[in-house]
Amino acid sequence: MPHEFTKEAEQILDKEYKVLDKGFVRLVDYMGGDKRIVESARVSYGKGTKSVREDQGLINYLMSHHHTSPFEQVIFTFHCKMPIFIARQWIRHRTARLNEISGRYSVMANEFYVPAKEQISIQSKTNRQGRDNTNVPTELQEKVLNILTSSNKSCYDSYQDMLSDDITRELARINLPLSLYTQWYWQIDMHNLFHFLRLRMDYHAQWEIQQYGKVMAEMVKAVAPMAYKSFETHSLNAVTFSGKELQALKDKFSGKEHNLKGIFKIEYEKKIEKILTQT
Repeated sequence: MPHEFTKEAEQILDKEYKVLDKGFVRLVDYMGGDKRIVESARVSYGKGTKSVREDQGLINYLMSHHHTSPFEQVIFTFHCKMPIFIARQWIRHRTARLNEISGRYSVMANEFYVPAKEQISIQSKTNRQGRDNTNVPTELQEKVLNILTSSNKSCYDSYQDMLSDDITRELARINLPLSLYTQWYWQIDMHNLFHFLRLRMDYHAQWEIQQYGKVMAEMVKAVAPMAYKSFETHSLNAVTFSGKELQALKDKFSGKEHNLKGIFKIEYEKKIEKILTQT
């Protein structure tokens, strides 16, 4: 089939969508959309005679039965700007192609992420890698902001001092903090992008990376609305249970206490929480 254009996607192409205080996401390019998925699944030539309703049904079938290869036919290229600590989480998704700005060749910009006051939280007592919802006193929030701001300034001033002394950029950069902003071009197929979004839009993910996921999700929706709708139904808002977790559910309905312990108990309770808080 010929190159597929989506009106909604063309309208947002190359537009900069702000994320956090200084970050952004741009949809640089895309290849394919809903039609590419269904035509790939049918292995047919030309437009075919199937209706939009049938196309949505086929996409739902593919998504719900984990037939992933047709979704891999759709490709996205993003230009993203994010703090380095978010980039280090992001890079764990090794199913994409990327090119990042290099501090060996370029002088890094004096741009650091400073969280909004309301995002400063204490450590969760139940989630080792998450935040607690307890209100933090204003004095403590301001203390943290002062520490972050002064540390960023001190590190960048030292970086500039080394550069002015003609110290090589590849060494001068090593004292820069994780709050420094970096940029990259990131290309990924739809199947693996959906996996990224399912993990990074989850409410257990770090709040900052959730914001990038939400912006990118809207871009995917513009390119392939039927596929994104199916993703929301069958993956993003779905919950799957292991054999042990299913037994715990049976025990619950029978009025019994489950005997899950450790990580099994934690994961089970997370899934129940997701069901109860689903909107």
